[in-house]
Amino acid sequence: MSDDIPTAKLFRVLSLDGGGAKGFYTLGALKEIEALAECRLYEKFDLIYGTSTGAIIAALLGLGKSVDEVEALYRKRVVTVMARWLPSQKTAALETLASEVFGALKFDAFKTDMGIVGTRWKEERPIIFKTNRRQAFFGNATFEPGFGCTIADAVVGSCSAYPFFKKKFVSTSRGEKIEVRDGGFVANNPTLYAIADATESLGAARKDVRVVSIGVGEYPTPKLPAWSLRKWASKLPTMVFLQKTMEISSQSMDQLRKVLFREVETVRIHARYTQPDMATDMLEVDLEKLGLLWLRGRDCARDAEAELRKFLA
Repeated sequence: MSDDIPTAKLFRVLSLDGGGAKGFYTLGALKEIEALAECRLYEKFDLIYGTSTGAIIAALLGLGKSVDEVEALYRKRVVTVMARWLPSQKTAALETLASEVFGALKFDAFKTDMGIVGTRWKEERPIIFKTNRRQAFFGNATFEPGFGCTIADAVVGSCSAYPFFKKKFVSTSRGEKIEVRDGGFVANNPTLYAIADATESLGAARKDVRVVSIGVGEYPTPKLPAWSLRKWASKLPTMVFLQKTMEISSQSMDQLRKVLFREVETVRIHARYTQPDMATDMLEVDLEKLGLLWLRGRDCARDAEAELRKFLA
């Protein structure tokens, strides 16, 4: 990526939440947004951020993929990752998927500026893999895109939600190994970080920033058969705690965004559903149910169409 200062008057930011298989909701919303933009989304957004499942989608969009291409990948491959039972199996399936999709590409392959959010587990702090030297708040002189890591490693790290997945170690260009876990532990909704990059690092005036922030929706807890392994797993205290942590993270980040960046115009696409037929969670593998989430995402983007048109004009 170039270090040149953006010349466009408006600085557009796209931010994508984490949420496992619920990323189908995100893809439904993006389907409408891409149609309104009339181009690939990397061409319209100056900065794309993603956490966990949002990191997968963000990375693919940042490499120039269409929303339809990303959706096809999700329908074919992501569900098979979630269907694995053991954490070791889930991790192996995710690693294989990332390797096949991203190969050995590094962060200089992105077509727009990016932020992939993870958690430095041992240090108990965020790690954000970025493209542009000007995004660095500290360490600008030694900045390397994505810390020299591959896109695949950064994305897998961002998705490594304990206890569903095993720990992930990424290797920097210096040979350092960093333990990275799911970005949802620090910012399941990465919008606040993205706006800070846009305004405080990249120098866009707050009045010129336009943000589209897409969540994954909130749903009733699914009622599963007593013999279901997924039902048994969902009752484990660690898993209940994880899902609740991610939801709280998303909401708290949005509250802070409204307080700290109230003058930054933002469309937040994220709805709460109470209907029994919408019951689901981040481990969902039923394609019919995930298709319903995809439709709800499209509905929510259509509800915001007037404002989105202004942002994308």
